[in-house]
Amino acid sequence: MSDIFSRIEHSRTADEVVQQIESLILEGVLRAGDRLPGEREMAKQFDVSRPILRDALKTLEARGLMVTRHGGGTHVADVIGEVFSKPVMELIVNHRKAAADYLEYRREIEGLAAEYAAQRATTEDLALLDGIVTRMEAAHARADPTEEAAIDVEFHHAVGECAHNIILLHTLRSCYKLLSDGVFTNRLVVFTVSGTRDVLLEQHKAIHRAVVAGDPTAARKAAMDHITYLERAMAEAERSGDWQRISRLRLRQRTDSAETGRKP
Repeated sequence: MSDIFSRIEHSRTADEVVQQIESLILEGVLRAGDRLPGEREMAKQFDVSRPILRDALKTLEARGLMVTRHGGGTHVADVIGEVFSKPVMELIVNHRKAAADYLEYRREIEGLAAEYAAQRATTEDLALLDGIVTRMEAAHARADPTEEAAIDVEFHHAVGECAHNIILLHTLRSCYKLLSDGVFTNRLVVFTVSGTRDVLLEQHKAIHRAVVAGDPTAARKAAMDHITYLERAMAEAERSGDWQRISRLRLRQRTDSAETGRKP
């Protein structure tokens, strides 16, 4: 994080520092949990006095954008966590229809994000995506579902960042936070369905290829097809899980009945 702050060119006030840091949060450069450099280093980068910097950080903390941890420095606050309130989160957890609606919403919004990404991704954006896909392939080779699922979310985060639309970026982040918070606990199940891991990898690579090629139509279609497949895979995984549960109960019941019938 040593080079993300720019020198304040004019009056060098706390307000200008605040505005620059707010912009970095909005643009997704600074993310929840990121630790800011030390006070001396930040003041040097902004070319402002340390008292001005302290005033700026106090303002950001008062606005709920920064948190100071005793002995742990200053960090970007988890502002995305406020998009879904706790009562709404609990409603989503407790109602099965919410999972279907969640995927339906993601299909549309991720299609749009991929379309914009194909139109707007910079060289640096593409380098970031390349690295994520390389790590995704490595995780796939290790057959580690937990790692694959984590990189899956990271990939979609990156596509959203490549779209260069602030509202779209933070809307997507709020969606993915439901995954990272474990709201949809069955998301790992799809990686256990036979053949699904290979299909998911190829679908992510198809999105990546379309973005790299600058083909917005293909990127949108690839992203939407991916979510449609996820809907089917999750339904199949859930159905298979129900079948297994019922089969186990049936076997247990009949075994118990047979043993009871043999007793004198």
